[in-house]
Amino acid sequence: MSFAISLILGGISVGAVYALIALGLNLTFLTTRTLNFGQGSLMMLAAVGAVLFAAQGMGLYAGLLAGIVLVGIVAGLTEAIAIRPIAKIGGSMGWVVTTLGVGIFLQGFVSKYFGSQAMAFPSFLFSPRDYINVFGVRLSAQYLVILAIALVLVIAFELFLKRTSWGRALQAVAMDPDLASVMGIPVRKVVTLSYIGSGILAGIAGVLVAQITGTIDAAFGFNLLIFGFVAAVLGGIGNTWGALAGGIFLGVMEKLVGGYISTAAEQAIAFALLMVALAVRPEGLLGEKEMVKV
Repeated sequence: MSFAISLILGGISVGAVYALIALGLNLTFLTTRTLNFGQGSLMMLAAVGAVLFAAQGMGLYAGLLAGIVLVGIVAGLTEAIAIRPIAKIGGSMGWVVTTLGVGIFLQGFVSKYFGSQAMAFPSFLFSPRDYINVFGVRLSAQYLVILAIALVLVIAFELFLKRTSWGRALQAVAMDPDLASVMGIPVRKVVTLSYIGSGILAGIAGVLVAQITGTIDAAFGFNLLIFGFVAAVLGGIGNTWGALAGGIFLGVMEKLVGGYISTAAEQAIAFALLMVALAVRPEGLLGEKEMVKV
């Protein structure tokens, strides 16, 4: 029983990482019905940027902030360059290719100018040796911090949507951008800000995960993007609490499969769950069926 509890608690902690990525994907889907598949590269860029800024004498925490701000700006530019032109073509799925293209470009840029070899990333909250006892199970303090941050961000985002004028504007754009524009809501600005916010979330996830792995390279973040996407689909794309639920569910299933069957099957469980979810409940655990206007 204690083994199962340790796997479940470990899965919840790992799932919080996937939830952070899914939350960023959900933010862009709300306003544009698109997903930024360059999100993994933004995670990498934030971590690499933080190390480089810190090395220039900014200090570790100032470097972390600068790295996160950098990817927020890059995400805003991604919307302008890779999403906005494609959005003018009704029904086009070209954004899948363009956002992937941006991600590949960022990977190539970092490889060329900063090297493809892994660089060390410092611990800034807890060290890998720090553990906290939960129900008699030793859990990594670094993972528990990510879980706490994911909970705070989900609650903050829900409050933002329901209690602020910009949050209500975002919901209006999500429901009907044309009607929102007629009502005087700056649709283009809301969409751009949603991409910037998504980039900032990717940056936060990137630096938090980087301190756990201890090293980063140009390919850092790609696998996490896949798991974050699966978490978003499982929870219901566009649903804030669904991102958290989907991430935790995926993390727990991954650890249970790895603990009782084989660690080699951990990667496969994400795709198996994705196929089952799309076949049985495509709207996700907490998602709702959409009414499509014809």
